Amino acid sequence: MTNAAKSGTFKIGGELEVVRLGFGAMRVTGPGIWGDPTDPIEARRTLNRIPELGINFIDTADSYGPSVSEELIRETLHPYEGLVIATKGGLVRPGPEIWNPFGRPDYLIQEAHLSRRRLGVKRIDLWQLHRIDANVPRGEQFAAIKSLIDDGVIRFAGLSEVSVAEIEAARAVFPVATVQNRYNLADRTSEAVLDYCTKNGIGFIPWFPLAAGSLAKPGTVLDAIAKKHHAAPSQIALAWVLKRSPVILPIPGTAKVAHLEENVAAADIVLSDEEFATLDKAARK
Repeated sequence: MTNAAKSGTFKIGGELEVVRLGFGAMRVTGPGIWGDPTDPIEARRTLNRIPELGINFIDTADSYGPSVSEELIRETLHPYEGLVIATKGGLVRPGPEIWNPFGRPDYLIQEAHLSRRRLGVKRIDLWQLHRIDANVPRGEQFAAIKSLIDDGVIRFAGLSEVSVAEIEAARAVFPVATVQNRYNLADRTSEAVLDYCTKNGIGFIPWFPLAAGSLAKPGTVLDAIAKKHHAAPSQIALAWVLKRSPVILPIPGTAKVAHLEENVAAADIVLSDEEFATLDKAARK
């Protein structure tokens, strides 16, 4: 039986244990990540299927909708028995596909409180700064996050789309529990960040983890390995990401049950060291 638990577990902040293969809740919103989902019944069916498939880690953000994703999660899954709900703040959304960093400390604190209310929790398990705002001193943004931890609004905190230097600067102010950067078989620009997280026991949440670029085309090494495992290329790409490091917590997202089940089936795939190395070499070319 397909179960995400086969992907193993990781302890966020060294304490909060989650199944490594999680779910990204961005796609349960409308086109452009704006407004209500096109098919709200299917979106709710997808959310309801998450715990049935062994997933207990869900990643969302106040900007998804905005607010829509958080509200749907509460409507469908509250009181979250056995589930860890992570969210993010630090962006403003004036329209579809528009994402503007906004890191004023008072705004970040307000957004965390609003997320807590929308999710219906006393304390957010994991809150992440969606982007560091270049127009606000980063130390002020980090201090706001520390105040959220100190005040019990959030339990653990993380960062998104950051460099090693930025992680280290933040760690001087508060414990960085997770880092969420774009990473997949084809996009390896965050390799140094992943290595840093692995060394320091920081959870690394790769967004867009299914992508494989040109390797997904017929006749490629990825295609051959996928056929050997009777799997889709995206499933092999996800299995590769899971094998890359024990701190990786991939969060493939969808608003369709069938696609969710296909993603979770990647936890059943065990790549050999040779297959992993072959894919790694092909991707680096």
